Amino acid sequence: MNFNCLKRCILRTKSYGSEIVRKKNQQTLRKIILSLHTSLDGFVAGPDGEMDWIKLDDEMFDLVGKFTVEADTALYGRKTYEMMESYWPAAADKPNATRHDIEHSQWYTRVNKVVLSRTMQNKGSKKTLFISDNIFSEINRLRHQAGKNILIFGSPTAVHSLMEHNLIDEYLLFVNPILLGRGIPVFARIKEKISLKPLMIKAFPCGVTALHYTLDK
Repeated sequence: MNFNCLKRCILRTKSYGSEIVRKKNQQTLRKIILSLHTSLDGFVAGPDGEMDWIKLDDEMFDLVGKFTVEADTALYGRKTYEMMESYWPAAADKPNATRHDIEHSQWYTRVNKVVLSRTMQNKGSKKTLFISDNIFSEINRLRHQAGKNILIFGSPTAVHSLMEHNLIDEYLLFVNPILLGRGIPVFARIKEKISLKPLMIKAFPCGVTALHYTLDK
């Protein structure tokens, strides 16, 4: 084998190795999946944060359960995290706890929590990480760690920060049959057009329609 042939073989081997590493990195990148309720005109809450218009049923809980089993991290904004902390850790112990209450309480207790907040700080919890700045780099660091998906529930302010950096991979939207007219929008701070590919559309008897989209890369 002459020198030029040997050189071409080495270059091909290096290129092949780089391709394997690139594909491996792509495969191990954890997904961030947003799950929230929205009005038909695109608001996640009313002008004063009211969410009494949201419809829920067991079928919706079962659908969300399919996403939680594929996730080992929950991501929240401060307000949503405080609301979750006030209910879910003890929800399974209540006398009238439903199957969903028990399952989600166990999941919430088990998984790691990430909270985007400029005012809250780590309080010694091994399972909760508070991120106050450098959101893009910190979230990307988490995405490159080994693990399952990262689920973000509600948390519009945190969601808007993720949208600003194009960090959401999938959208699970529960569209409620109501027009609020004004309130807190689902989508904000999006800097460029983002193409999505539908994965699922499911209508529930209560009138809510679930829409599941992924980025169309």
